Amino acid sequence: MTKLLVVMGSGETTPTMIKPHRQFFDALRGEARAALLDTPYGFQLNADEISARAVGYFAQSVGRAVDVVSWRRTPAPGLDRERALAALRGANWIFAGPGSPTYALRQWRDTELPSLLVQAEVLVFASAAALTLGSHTIPVYEIYKAGADPRWEPGLNLFEQLTGVPAVVIPHYDNAEGGHHDTRFCYLGEPRLAHLERELPDDTVIIGVDEHTALVCDLDARTATVLGNGTVTLRRRGRSTVYPTGTVLPLPTEERKGTFLTEYVEEGHLLNAGGTLSGGGVPRARGPIGAGGKAPAGVAAGGSGSVGTAATLREAADEAEARFSTALAERDVDGCVAAVLELEQAITDWGADTLTSDSGEHAHGLLRGMIVRLGALADGGDPTPLLTPLVEALIGLREKAREQRDWATADRVRDALTAASIELRDTPDGPVWLHTPKLDLRRLPWQQHSLGDAKPAA
Repeated sequence: MTKLLVVMGSGETTPTMIKPHRQFFDALRGEARAALLDTPYGFQLNADEISARAVGYFAQSVGRAVDVVSWRRTPAPGLDRERALAALRGANWIFAGPGSPTYALRQWRDTELPSLLVQAEVLVFASAAALTLGSHTIPVYEIYKAGADPRWEPGLNLFEQLTGVPAVVIPHYDNAEGGHHDTRFCYLGEPRLAHLERELPDDTVIIGVDEHTALVCDLDARTATVLGNGTVTLRRRGRSTVYPTGTVLPLPTEERKGTFLTEYVEEGHLLNAGGTLSGGGVPRARGPIGAGGKAPAGVAAGGSGSVGTAATLREAADEAEARFSTALAERDVDGCVAAVLELEQAITDWGADTLTSDSGEHAHGLLRGMIVRLGALADGGDPTPLLTPLVEALIGLREKAREQRDWATADRVRDALTAASIELRDTPDGPVWLHTPKLDLRRLPWQQHSLGDAKPAA
């Protein structure tokens, strides 16, 4: 039976969640037998690439081997179906993430799969998969992308089955991708959510999990802990209670049924439907009943994935660019190179992020600009020793992108090198590079005062 149910709002394969993932694996009672379920994104043409990036993230960043269990469409009775079911039965850690919740539900409903999910010792559902956990599910693609009227679809209701809380789970709760228009609440916005909320049973609570945030339900200790960069919101009938990272809430027990709903949804400092505080700020973190206010064993309360980790790739890129600009103003070559390499590493670390945004394009743009500015700083002498570590790091980034068939990123890296007068040649033995500065007539040996006065020697 499940020991930990982890609900992630987003960021499931980013640097912010490396430390929590390691904690979840450490909570296993024995050797990890990890399965990644590919259903939510199984309809996408790049499904193999998404699986490969996720497996690489867990291997390289988390340090755990994860096997992909393919259930992209409900398998017909036969060997393939039995192999997938056997793999899930044998797994004590199961993960599912981005994609379409309604597509996943069509493949999972009326099969053996839901009953197998609740047998995993650690169940980690993020993004689209998290939406399937509640009694009702938002058809995000259909509403936000195709303009369908707001409606609910039946969910798996695994959250209530495991925790005792009748709930609808909404990840991406604080999404701000829309900029000038409201994309909170998993791209619904307040008007749509308010409309849908009125259709829910009276005892149902909406559990909103911010991006790069997790709600960790310890089903043995009967606690729910908020981890990550954001908050968890409990909403009912248009009123919300917001719990910051580090909060430990009690889950209902046989002795205290309904306490989660009455004490932690209806009490405390409430927000109105528009998001304005009607009380005196967010409530303090309250300890679990009978647990002395401590987080569940094996899970550290508070904090993000790692100390000092930026919440988004855009934030990491902006921080690196700021350090580069400071070093450039001081003509600190080593500082400039360090900032460029830091940004290159951030792009690599965030390469498995499935959240759609323009952060990647923004980061690559800053990287190209930093390379060009660094080239200008190196002008006037032999820049090869200065450029070597930078160029080799960028070539490594390009090669990794080519291996993943990410041709757009590979081309952007090559264009950035070309802009910095670095000629890149692909050979059978691997890529080689050559610094080819443009000819500047003002620096030729016969130059005396101005270009107009230049005369070649006799």
